[in-house]
Order: sequence, then C-alpha cells, then structure tokens
Amino acid sequence: MTDAPTHAADTAADEADEAADQKAVEQEQAEIKDFVKGLSADDIKSGNWFTKLAAHAMNSYTEKVDWQYFQDRYAGVPADAIVDQRIKMASRYAALEGGLSAGAYTATVAATIGSLGGASPATVPAAVATMMVDVAFISQLQLRLAYDISVLYRVPLDVHDPEDLWKLIRVAFTIKSGEAAREGVAKAVPALVRPLVKRFYSGSVLNAGKALPVFGKHLLQRNVIKIGIPLVGVPLAVLLNRYTTLLAGRHARAVFRNEARVIEIAEGISERSRHPQLMLWVAWLVLRANANAKIADDEALLMRHLVRLVRERHEVVDEKLANVVDIDPAEVWKRVDAEPGNLSDVLDAAERVATVDGDVNSREKAILAELRERCRRG
Repeated sequence: MTDAPTHAADTAADEADEAADQKAVEQEQAEIKDFVKGLSADDIKSGNWFTKLAAHAMNSYTEKVDWQYFQDRYAGVPADAIVDQRIKMASRYAALEGGLSAGAYTATVAATIGSLGGASPATVPAAVATMMVDVAFISQLQLRLAYDISVLYRVPLDVHDPEDLWKLIRVAFTIKSGEAAREGVAKAVPALVRPLVKRFYSGSVLNAGKALPVFGKHLLQRNVIKIGIPLVGVPLAVLLNRYTTLLAGRHARAVFRNEARVIEIAEGISERSRHPQLMLWVAWLVLRANANAKIADDEALLMRHLVRLVRERHEVVDEKLANVVDIDPAEVWKRVDAEPGNLSDVLDAAERVATVDGDVNSREKAILAELRERCRRG
C-alpha cells in the first residue's frame, strides 16, 4: 500500500525527465539542422564538414564551459561522480536523437553520397542532409562530452591549439594508432548485431565513402550502417548512437582521469622539490632507464608536466637538458655529488617517477639504489 504513491511519483518524475531530455535533444537537433543547411555537397564529400563542425561545436562552448561552470552546478561533488552523470546523459541524448533521425533514413543514401558534387547547399539531397544531421549531432555530442570530462579532471586543453584539438578528437572518437574504424564500431555495438555489422562493413556499400578524408570516412562509415542494413533501421540507430557515445565517454574518462593522475604526481613532486633542476635530470635518467625501449605515454606525459611546473613555479628552464639525446648517467651522478645538503626530495621524486607506469623494473631499481647510496654519502 505504501509503495504505490512512491512508485507513481517516481514514474511521473521519470516521465518528466524524459520529456525534458526529448525537448533538449529536439532543440539541439534544430540548431544542427541550421548548421547542415549551410553545408555544400563538396563539404560533405571532401570531409570539410567536420572542420566546420569542430569550430561550430567548440568555439562558443569552451568560452562558456569551464571548471567554474561545473562547480556552480555540482558544488562539492567529486569529479568521478559528475563524469559518470555526463556520460549517462550524453548516451540518453544520443539514443533519443537516433530514434528521431532513423525514421527519415533511406537505403539509397550510401549510393547518393558517391555522386555528390557542387558547392551549393541546394545540391545536397534531402536524404543526405538527414544523415548529416545525425552525424553532426553525434559528433558534436561526443566532442563536447570529451571536453567536459577533460575540464572536470582539470586536464588543460586549448581547442584553438592544433595539437590539443587533435588530442580531443582522438579521445572523443576513440581513435587509436593502427585501429580501423570498422574495428572500433564493431566493438561498440551489442554482441547480437556485431556479426551483421562486420559483414556489412566488408561489403561494397562503403565504396561511396572512399573519397572522404580518413576521419570523415570514419564517421560516415559508422552512420552508413544505420541506413544500409534492411529490417534493422530505428532500433540499430538508437543502439548504435547510445553505445558509441558510451564508448566515447568511457574512453575519455580513462584517458583524462589517467592524465589527471599523472599531473597530480607531477604537481606533488614539483611542490616538494628543493632542487628542481637536479630533480629534472634525475627524473629523466629514471625514465630513460631502458634506453633501448620506447618511452611510455605516461612517462612522456609526466616529464612534460614536470618541465612545465618547474618552469612556472621555480622559474627554472634547463636548455642543456632540453638538448640531451642520450642521457649519460655519469653526468647525472656528477650533478648529484656536486649538490650539498639533504637530497631526500630528489630521491623521493625519483621513486615516484619510477612507479608512474606501473611496477619498477630492474634497471630503475638499480638507479634508485645508486641514488640512495649517493644521497646517504652526501
């Protein structure tokens, strides 16, 4: 008896939330439609549409959304909890938009893309424009979601810097070196339809997309699935939009949370350092312990932030270190022995650096043992 009113209230609240989400999606979709109306057939075929979308999606958004933006809305809430909610909300929006767009798709769109041509928006067929609204909506959603996550984990990104923008794009669309778009999409969809997706990708229907640049082709391929498989239609559009957005959000969370961890380590080392210049030499010696191995991403990231923080906090810039190709341990030990006083901060920094990418290997242990002995003697 007592559960009935509560259940009814919960149902009403859920319906209100769904209605609010639907309204937000429709409003965003209307803005995207205005954007697509300004695209020409050449923009779509050449892939230039994505360049325009990146500017459209991020320029005004990054001016409004910063750390304070989230603090005003989620005061006192840990970043992990906010990120989880942002991913869930984005995946709901993606699913709703997929349902709205899928009904207007036709199986002729893939073939139509191959014959596109012309600089005028009027030359873009209605079916292709419908597909582009879906592509642009999901692309913008994932770009902004990845950016939100970077802001929440306090990872600095400047979308006007080409390197940072490309980093955001790679994270937002889960692009990895050597990974085909087909593989990324196949992993994103439910297991039930995965074999069908793989077969579809191997067919000739994607030949129409070969003229697109690599990234435009990636996004086109992901959406052609939704319009080229008979009898799947709306359900697959909803599922694929939702799963690709969940995948993108989880990938962004993993990447930016890990970078936040590395930045936190770098900040702690820099803050406690009494010998910042020496610390950088020792840190680089530890990171290059395996001289023949490729430096790990986390190691490179840590060194980059250490150099930045030492420059900003201690006003130390070591041009000699910057020009080092193969670091000479003898040079580092000479610097350690020449430094008077307590070097416990340098030893602590070295131990933290050694663990940034996981377990400490034998060569790192040997360097740490040598450093301890020299610090003890000093």
